[in-house]
Amino acid sequence: MAKQTRQTFKTDTTSAFRTTGATTKPRSQPTPTVEQIRARAYQVYLRRRGGPGDARSDWEQAERELRQELST
Repeated sequence: MAKQTRQTFKTDTTSAFRTTGATTKPRSQPTPTVEQIRARAYQVYLRRRGGPGDARSDWEQAERELRQELST
């Protein structure tokens, strides 16, 4: 019987950052508070005058709008 050997490969993740010029520190994004999102979601609801839609999509839209405003 032949002895099976398992090869392991060591990856150097830091070299990828060096060659591309990327940084290892993630960019922090401003995060709106729950209260800000709640108030904006209500504004989204009012803008559509209570027409067809749902609370979740209003919440997501409000969060997107606030993140955009806070990042500029």
